[in-house]
Amino acid sequence: MGALISEVDKAANSTTVPFQLKVNGQERAVDLDPRTTLLDALREHLALGGSKKGCDHGQCGACTVHVNGTRTLSCLALAIAHQHDEITTIEGLAEDEQLHPMQTAFIECDGFQCGYCTPGQIMSAAAMLEEAADGVPSHVTPDVANPPGLDELSLEEIRERMSGNICRCGAYPNIVEAILQARGHKGGKR
Repeated sequence: MGALISEVDKAANSTTVPFQLKVNGQERAVDLDPRTTLLDALREHLALGGSKKGCDHGQCGACTVHVNGTRTLSCLALAIAHQHDEITTIEGLAEDEQLHPMQTAFIECDGFQCGYCTPGQIMSAAAMLEEAADGVPSHVTPDVANPPGLDELSLEEIRERMSGNICRCGAYPNIVEAILQARGHKGGKR
């Protein structure tokens, strides 16, 4: 019976599906097990190691990428579910060798220590400013019908909006400072 089960497991694990992912503006062909997470597809199959595997449970934010402009925890997303989406990783945030304003702000404000969480922090912060510019409220927004504008984001709002990203080194004051600096660049846009 044990041999039969291992053969069934082996057959189930060897099944792959060919599909396309559009990552950082490029169509990439992949042949993956349909249970492969977006994070594993990026890191292990497309050699894009910027997104980190921290907790692998969607609790730390180290794997944050943008899917159609929305921040997404790639460890919780199946790659095959995003085959028609625009996926942006930290490697694709810069444009024409010019750093994104959030990347520049993190460098200038020393918004990192060990650097492990930094890609996820930057991706989340850039998307968070876009959300705020679009009028999306947070859990601490006093009047959700009238959320603060980008220039009106309080420190409490920024901290709440970034609460899904954990920095084990405790670089939070510098991360918030970087967000405030990038906010001055049209909401972190180029």
